[in-house]
Amino acid sequence: MRIFLDAFHGLDRCLDRGWRALVLALLGLAAGWWVYVPLHELLHAAACVAAGGEVSRLEIAPEYGGALLARLFPFITSGSDYAGRLSGFDTHGSDLVYLATDLGPFLLTLYPGVWALRRAGARGWPFQLGFSLPFALAPFLSLTGDAYEIGSILVTQGPLWGEALRGDDLIKKAQELAALSAGAPWGGFALAALVGLAWATLWCELGGQVARALGRGPTPPRIAVRS
Repeated sequence: MRIFLDAFHGLDRCLDRGWRALVLALLGLAAGWWVYVPLHELLHAAACVAAGGEVSRLEIAPEYGGALLARLFPFITSGSDYAGRLSGFDTHGSDLVYLATDLGPFLLTLYPGVWALRRAGARGWPFQLGFSLPFALAPFLSLTGDAYEIGSILVTQGPLWGEALRGDDLIKKAQELAALSAGAPWGGFALAALVGLAWATLWCELGGQVARALGRGPTPPRIAVRS
């Protein structure tokens, strides 16, 4: 997949500067993840409201600034079983609002995520490369969360499977289905996971197209291979 080649080639270019570049890349990754997590959750809430829904509870773990954000936004609670989770929202029965809520944070993949990853990689900037990774790779990082939820919303549009497949935690949903005595919709579950994977792939490809349109094509390898 192109996005992973961009990351690999970019890191390879950065590491040409030695082990210090690896340290900077890891520091950038940690910083990027710390910034991305609360921003991701806030964009879920913003997308829900912008699409016509309502938000009542957004959980963000204290280590990601949950306590501070709770002082700024009345719907935020500091503390969660997850790094962050939009646990209270109302789509008013609209699956379009539901999809918009899920998709909101991934606009950051379209821009600046993939563009920033390619830019940092091409210029050999290790800290910036690490920082951009959570933004650029977010769809794949969400395969057991939002990506599965997006897939489950799409799959349950048909008559074969009901809304019991829907959820933002693939592992927990699998445990729920396994606890059923009979008739667990495993086919729908597998299809929802596959649709989520397909969406992640296409979304990152779209991010690559946006980056290309802005003048930042795929990151070339450090050493060109002659055929």
